[in-house]
Amino acid sequence: MSESDRKHVDGCAIFYRTAKFVLIKEQLVEFNQIAIEHANGHEDMLNRVMTKDNIALAALLQTREPCWESSVPPDPSQVAQPILVCSAHIHWDPEFCDVKLIQTMMLMEQLRQIVESCGHSLRPGHKKENNVQLLLCADFNSLPDSGVIEFINNGKVAVNHKEFKDIAYKECLLKMLSHTNNDQQFTHTFQMNSAYSADLLPFTNYTYDFKGIIDYIFYPKGAMKPLGILGPVSEEWIKESKIIGCPHPHIPSDHFPLLVEFGLTLGVPRSSPVNQVMMPPPTSHAAYMRRMKEF
Repeated sequence: MSESDRKHVDGCAIFYRTAKFVLIKEQLVEFNQIAIEHANGHEDMLNRVMTKDNIALAALLQTREPCWESSVPPDPSQVAQPILVCSAHIHWDPEFCDVKLIQTMMLMEQLRQIVESCGHSLRPGHKKENNVQLLLCADFNSLPDSGVIEFINNGKVAVNHKEFKDIAYKECLLKMLSHTNNDQQFTHTFQMNSAYSADLLPFTNYTYDFKGIIDYIFYPKGAMKPLGILGPVSEEWIKESKIIGCPHPHIPSDHFPLLVEFGLTLGVPRSSPVNQVMMPPPTSHAAYMRRMKEF
């Protein structure tokens, strides 16, 4: 790819510690290619969805013994736990809320297919149980009250949701979501919790003309527990420093980092409560930078 081409394509990355995880499989998700595959001549799918160059990257990892530190599972077969990690970037423009929602639906369907294809082959003797856990990290470019986050949180969204803009996507999307027979709702198969909430982090994107939550980390209900969460940059420090938007010399991106330390809960029913242990937010920029280094 040429230097000029690199400026016009989207990119995501996933980094992992090789001492603690083994990479089993990786997969690139290109939303424009999925749109072409399922458009069936649908003009809006081709003209609105296919033209947006956004992607996601998924990596199926398996835990090694050092990942468990001092709490190695008593059952040796539980040491190698499969975790599907996904990093995604959804389209940004608020005028294309339909595209954001469709890209998110495409993403969840692709992740379902990865889990279905890999979940039963990793641990012999567990063919009736899908034991792959999903960790989803994404810039969804969508507020907490959007159709995108409604879909992720609730596992469903109405086929006539207002964010589809009354465009007749229904037939294309029902064919794409092959796992469901419900023609009144679009669904996905995961049960997810958000690691962050608005009372902990009031904004993840901080610019001159926009401040809000558009970045998220979702984890599987019952299978993981947040042990530590990086809080926000001190609003007092932001005011004292007269920062009206980012990027800034001390904050190089208009997106603030989200960092969560998770623990895997083995043998716990999916309905068990998740108790989050929150780390207090930094009170200054220096404390914020120290916290970053600790993670």
